[in-house]
Amino acid sequence: MNKVRNNNARVERRHKRVRAKITGTELKPRLSVYRSLDHIYAQLINDTTGVTLASVQDTEIKTGKTKTEKAFEVGKLLAEKAKAKKISTAVFDRGSFRYHGRVKAVAEGARENGLTI
Repeated sequence: MNKVRNNNARVERRHKRVRAKITGTELKPRLSVYRSLDHIYAQLINDTTGVTLASVQDTEIKTGKTKTEKAFEVGKLLAEKAKAKKISTAVFDRGSFRYHGRVKAVAEGARENGLTI
């Protein structure tokens, strides 16, 4: 039990360290990524008002065979929703996750569809 508690504390510290350095505004929202074992979620968040501007999850994606391909499609779909709301730039928030694999695929998909990160 102590090992689980220590791991959760490490994850929380890592997340706070990342979040201390970035904030989202209305013109440049925060692109927050959450990666679970099975799914990936991405949101554009305005931290000044505390409002989620757009959100996407991989259950909305029907194409893609692997989790990484679905994550790439999530990034592309989020960039399309951002374009519809006239948002061209965002600050990337990887949370407590490393910038590789599915988290990196979300960022690359968003960049490919015109979102500047």
